[in-house]
Amino acid sequence: MLIVGAGSGGLLLLDLFQNLEFMNVTAIVDTDDHAPGILRAKELGIQYGPDWKIKLTSELHIIFDVTGNEHVFTEIMNVKPAHTVLIPGAVANLLVRLLQENESYIKRIREEMHKQRMIFDSIDEGMIGIGKNGLVDFFNRSASKMTGVPIDEAIGKIVSEIIPLSKLPRVFDSGRSELNRELILGNGIKIVTSRYPLSDHTGKKIGAFAVFKDITEVVALAEEITDLEKVKTMLEAIIHSSDDAISVVDENGYGIMVNPAYTRITGFSEDVVIGHPATADINEGESIHMKVLQTRKPVRGVHMRIGENNREVIVNVAPIIVDRKLRGSVGVIHDITEMRNLMNELDRARTIIRKLESTYTFDDIFGQSSEIKISVEQAKLAATSNLPVLLRGETGTGKELFAHAIHSGSDRKFNKFIKLNCAAMHPIMVETELFGQTDKDFQNITIKKNLFEEAENGTLFLDEVSELSLSVQRKLLRYFQEGIIYSPGSQQHNKISVRVIVATSKNLEKAMHEGKFDEELYYALNRISIQIPPLRSRKTDIPAIVDHLLVKLNQQFGMNVEEITVEAQNWLQQYNWPGNIRELESVLSRAMIYMDSGEVQLELIDVTKSLTSSNRHEEDLFLPEKSTLASIMDEYEETILETALRENDGNKSITANRLGISLRSLYYKLEKFNLV
Repeated sequence: MLIVGAGSGGLLLLDLFQNLEFMNVTAIVDTDDHAPGILRAKELGIQYGPDWKIKLTSELHIIFDVTGNEHVFTEIMNVKPAHTVLIPGAVANLLVRLLQENESYIKRIREEMHKQRMIFDSIDEGMIGIGKNGLVDFFNRSASKMTGVPIDEAIGKIVSEIIPLSKLPRVFDSGRSELNRELILGNGIKIVTSRYPLSDHTGKKIGAFAVFKDITEVVALAEEITDLEKVKTMLEAIIHSSDDAISVVDENGYGIMVNPAYTRITGFSEDVVIGHPATADINEGESIHMKVLQTRKPVRGVHMRIGENNREVIVNVAPIIVDRKLRGSVGVIHDITEMRNLMNELDRARTIIRKLESTYTFDDIFGQSSEIKISVEQAKLAATSNLPVLLRGETGTGKELFAHAIHSGSDRKFNKFIKLNCAAMHPIMVETELFGQTDKDFQNITIKKNLFEEAENGTLFLDEVSELSLSVQRKLLRYFQEGIIYSPGSQQHNKISVRVIVATSKNLEKAMHEGKFDEELYYALNRISIQIPPLRSRKTDIPAIVDHLLVKLNQQFGMNVEEITVEAQNWLQQYNWPGNIRELESVLSRAMIYMDSGEVQLELIDVTKSLTSSNRHEEDLFLPEKSTLASIMDEYEETILETALRENDGNKSITANRLGISLRSLYYKLEKFNLV
């Protein structure tokens, strides 16, 4: 085809014929290079130009003249090949309209077929149809679900291959319908089916069709329930024994039944409900029962506070429809107050159990930031091996939590997890705890087992491994190399299987350079090294961590803080948290203490007051009379020590790390100020 004229008519022809496989537009011509048809041809890669004469070839079958110029039409008619048909614009427009109308009809037919298919696939009844040859030509989704045969596998198969006992061929032959017949499918499902012959408009038989429903459960229920009055009595007993409040109204919205729990939770007795309209049931304003009766649709998950005690509940109301007729509605009220108490008790029990087990899992590591996800994925990989693991990170980032999670995720999880803080004990005592005592040291101490023996087949966690003496470091390295623990003062040895996880907040590379940390031990530990990010680098995780800490602190303080305001949350995400998660927990705990009794929302003022209370303000400083610089500094240092001990629950090792001093220095200062 050649289209002469690229105006709106030419553009319409071009777009229409592009979608028809049997039509091929070789070129479109117009003297206007910016005509809409020319522009579309450029997009589609079709030839175009200003002169139709050079586009005339013997291969052309049809030329469409949509210029509207009689002179152009006459000129083309005179020079076109004899076999080429020239169609004027008026005829072309008629052809376009006919083709568009045909396409519109086809589209409407396809849409109707799609709608019908959606309807057939959305109903619960199975449907199957066959042609006169007995082959399946229709099979809906419910039929596929009941028979277990996919739709695409059923189409085109003999019906007996899909439903062995099918009587559809018989219905086709007889031309008579068969209603409500029971049948058992090949998979044992019992159905009730109705079969119908299909005929065209002339009365000629063209196939058969069946509609069937799964009645397996209905039959089983019918076999068990024979006495309806007994069932009614049983249902009433169940409703009255329910701890959830239940109310039932008729189709006009008048109360017909409530159970004792309804009276207990809402405060409404039967006298003020039964026989009275539910224009205002348990909530002020629009009645939920009336809304359900009007819309014939259920209303679920409505949160309310009801009764004198302002109890928090969730209300679900659903219509009662019998034989497609609305007979009323039933409402169920779940008391969240009691459920919340039970959940708190459960959380409390889990906390106790967790403390007894002394272990956590990866589920206890909160956060979705890429930083924490990388660390968790590394830890999960580490859990699958028995190699030593080095956990690195600042104080308060959760290194011990990661150690517990690795243990819980390993095949050693049912054995012991033993922790030793290397910075909390005297170096000699650390060596004794790990490997046993020598004959000359600690003669009056009886140790039945060293920690390696006690942790056999389990996990030994060494916190602050950089504080180990070089002699202990070498013994630890020897265990990694040989898997053997040598008894002190003898040549006896014991082969023990223990997974070792170590942690440090110090720079091991610097310690190794200074000769304080064994180089070979460093490389043995660094095979699996996991860096735990500080809180300031993953502030997007703070909301999730805060939610978890609120649950924990509610249990500790016996409070019921439900949420934290957006302003307080934003403030927490702006602070840099030098003390990491441990500092965050400390700030939240102090903030909860500052809250007024009965408050359930943590405000910005509570959080900011909590942080500032741990610091001394410049306006609070004054120079006492007859004081020296040394006495003022001692007084301030004592205050800092007391605050740090209190915030870390008296843990001296953590306190020393928090203050950036050695454990020996901390003990010296505590003795100096009589704080031991």
